[in-house]
Amino acid sequence: MLLNKRLSAALGARTCQALRYRKHGEPTEVVKLEQVDLPTVGEHDVLVKILASPINPSDINMIQGTYAILPDLPAVGGNEGVGQIMEIGSKVKSLKLGDWILPKDAGLGTWRTEAVVAEDAVISLAKDIPLLCAATLGVNPCTAWRMLSDFEELKPGDSVIQNAANSGVGQAVIQIAASRGIKTINVIRDRPEFTQLSDRLKAIGATHVIREEELRRPEMKELFKTCQKPKLALNGVGGKSATELLRHLHYGGSMVTYGGMAKQPVIVPVSALIFKDVKVKGFWITQWKKNHSNDVRAFRTMLDELCGLIRKGKLTAPVCAELGLQDYRKALNAALQPFTSAKQVLIM
Repeated sequence: MLLNKRLSAALGARTCQALRYRKHGEPTEVVKLEQVDLPTVGEHDVLVKILASPINPSDINMIQGTYAILPDLPAVGGNEGVGQIMEIGSKVKSLKLGDWILPKDAGLGTWRTEAVVAEDAVISLAKDIPLLCAATLGVNPCTAWRMLSDFEELKPGDSVIQNAANSGVGQAVIQIAASRGIKTINVIRDRPEFTQLSDRLKAIGATHVIREEELRRPEMKELFKTCQKPKLALNGVGGKSATELLRHLHYGGSMVTYGGMAKQPVIVPVSALIFKDVKVKGFWITQWKKNHSNDVRAFRTMLDELCGLIRKGKLTAPVCAELGLQDYRKALNAALQPFTSAKQVLIM
């Protein structure tokens, strides 16, 4: 190891700072800030300066070793973020110096100051949107966009019900749905600051905000006198919460599961399948990106439309806490807390 470092220094190898882990475990224990050698920029590669990168639940799960895909170790954390092109290979065609970029897929390792990546591993992004919007665009807003577009034909006046409504995905669902004239019934766990959170969600376009306990109460009948039964339910929790969403679905509607924060299975009543003909499906944005890896236009169209909403003020970044890379332990610890109200974003 020491010899390699001396050789790197002698040869003038370029390095970057990166948050790397060599084994799976609790992020605050296994993630370390290290100097990492950068490979030479090949003819089809680009050198990217990472500008900002959030800490998402999937990043935490990947470090813990519980996620569906795991990079080889040692690995640099982070799957989302925005960077800027600082150098391009001689045969790069689709990118130019100064472009902002997003990773096309998970596993890039964005918790670092710089990276050398293949041209086809990233996609360019408009530079006229706020940095935090760009840094948090590639996962949650894309997940929300696809779920609102791909499972049910929703028209203005239709409604959607979702749990985890204060999550990054939930907030994006509220705003994108509102831009389309679609009503949202937003379910959150009870908490001391429920009223403040409810007001904040309504300020970004939520139609109704209710506690999980209210799903089982007769008052829901009153709500549906002014709001159509939802055609689409979005489940990021699982367990009893998912079952309660199903109970309120319109005949023939769909429940789409994209997360499982409760770490409990989704239980589907037989009556919902037989008498209401509901559809129960799953969605993972990483798989969608893989399925469309040869169709850049689909990803590009989605990003362009999301950026359009951002420019119009109809889609904002979630509440974020900005921290420097050296404050990574504080950021990781905050990201692990329950009822966290701000997304931790590492600013490089």
